[in-house]
Amino acid sequence: MGRGVQVTARARGPRACPGSARLPEAAAGHSGRCGPGARAGGQSGPRGRRRRSGSRPGAASPPVPQAARGLGGMAPSGQAAEKQAPPEPGPGRELKSWRCLVFYLCFYGFMAQMRPGESFITPYLLGPDKNFTQQQVTNEITPVLSYSYLAVLVPIFLLTDYLRYKPVLLLQALSYICLWLLLLWGRSVLHMQLMELFYSITMAARIAYSSYIFSLVRPARYQRMAGYSRTAVLLGVFTSSVLGQLLVTVGRLSFSTLNCISLAFLTFSLLLALFLKRPKRSLFFNRSSPVGSGATPSELDRMSPGPGRPAGRKAGWMLLDTLRRLTLVRMLWELRDNLRLPQLRLWSLWWVFNSAGYYLIVYYVHILWNVVNPTNDTTEVYNGGVDAASTLLGAITSFAAGFVTIRWALWAELVIAGVTAVQAGLIFLMYSTRSIWLCYVAFVLFRGSYQFLVPIATFQIASSLSKELCALVFGVNTFLATILKTTVTLVVSDRRGLGLPVHTQFLVYFVYFLVMSAAYFLGAVLVGLRHLHERRHQPLPLAQDLSSPEEAATQVLSVQDGALLPDPEISTWATGPASMEQSEQPEAKA
Repeated sequence: MGRGVQVTARARGPRACPGSARLPEAAAGHSGRCGPGARAGGQSGPRGRRRRSGSRPGAASPPVPQAARGLGGMAPSGQAAEKQAPPEPGPGRELKSWRCLVFYLCFYGFMAQMRPGESFITPYLLGPDKNFTQQQVTNEITPVLSYSYLAVLVPIFLLTDYLRYKPVLLLQALSYICLWLLLLWGRSVLHMQLMELFYSITMAARIAYSSYIFSLVRPARYQRMAGYSRTAVLLGVFTSSVLGQLLVTVGRLSFSTLNCISLAFLTFSLLLALFLKRPKRSLFFNRSSPVGSGATPSELDRMSPGPGRPAGRKAGWMLLDTLRRLTLVRMLWELRDNLRLPQLRLWSLWWVFNSAGYYLIVYYVHILWNVVNPTNDTTEVYNGGVDAASTLLGAITSFAAGFVTIRWALWAELVIAGVTAVQAGLIFLMYSTRSIWLCYVAFVLFRGSYQFLVPIATFQIASSLSKELCALVFGVNTFLATILKTTVTLVVSDRRGLGLPVHTQFLVYFVYFLVMSAAYFLGAVLVGLRHLHERRHQPLPLAQDLSSPEEAATQVLSVQDGALLPDPEISTWATGPASMEQSEQPEAKA
């Protein structure tokens, strides 16, 4: 928070407004009125003029309240204005404050992932501690996760923005604690189903952390902040998995003791969440007014022009709520126009279909490992080590994806088809093998291949959209993927559907990925034929050579300088300057 400047005057000046020295609020367009009696520049009528005229020579001029200046009142000019201008915070102090904020957020993100018992939940349920059957875990307990996640995803997404992130982070921490309490002391199938409900809340609330970090820093620091926060989360997942594996294999701790340790870590992360700073703005419901701040209006402001925000009266809030609903409708209408872009459609479809299949594999692979290697010796269970290895490989492939330089408008379908075909082969290997080590390796490679395409899809979707539309697209894609995943779970896994055993389910998932791979290969052939046809008439636009955020930023600058736009039918770019303010979405660990 900035601090006001106290000026001592010999002559009696006007009474300063309470809170008038709050410089950031005034700069953000907040009103600083004290009441109807306040006057700008200290001019409070004839009495005030007599006091100024009666001041003896050499007396300092009365200070102008900060709030009065923010309201457009009369302010001194010339040298007096320069003397009374509030000093800007020094760069050193601002840098130090930003570093402290980044360190605390990253430390919280790291500690929130410290759940060493999470990799061993399935063997814990199937072992002598809980003694549930494989059929109960596969067809009665695990399907509840998909159903409850679909039910809570949209409400928590809206509450995250409306409540400004921190309350949802606290809800996530409390849900984790309730989850592990039920895991430790629950005995029935109903208790475990309730545990899955709390786990779905924690999964839906993970968007709060990834969105929260962008509300506290300037847009110029978004990219660095996204890198720091994602590194902290991945490092936390890796450390948690390694720690859990070491405690089980080397320390020979029981799964119950490991879950108690996880509960202690989660309690500590709840205490850390209590001291998080609550932002004053959010993306949709709590937007700062651009008036007087010198900021460029966002896409959302351009789609719903009008006067400033209404006053805090009931009628004003009702009108504001109505406008918000209309704005969401206009954003959906704008999104419909952007869906004409071929690359946006392609990567959105990949996000929906591949994400649904990926999470189905992640949900049920631990049960498959128990089928392939049924053992009661906890030291022979290496779930934590496999999760750590897959997380590390996923981080490496995500990093390597940023250096892939190909024409995505031409080769995207072929790359997706190849990666999906590899995933189908790995799923078939997990289905057919009787070696637990081959099953482990296949899952690590499967997860790494998925993580390779996630940053590419994120950038291809976000590069041609504004920040608001980008968030809406990712939200819609995630919701559609959840609907698809829930439908497959209801048909294949749930006992009210086919109720297939986990081994047969992986055969179904293999066919699912194989069909997707064939569809992508067919799309790649059609794109290649269209490219050969167009090449006879004109060369391929240079804009399609873009393959990294740096090159895309250069293209956006050239567009803003008046360069020609690429053809929207064969390019990933929209028919106007694209906003490069992106909000990364870290992958949720199931």
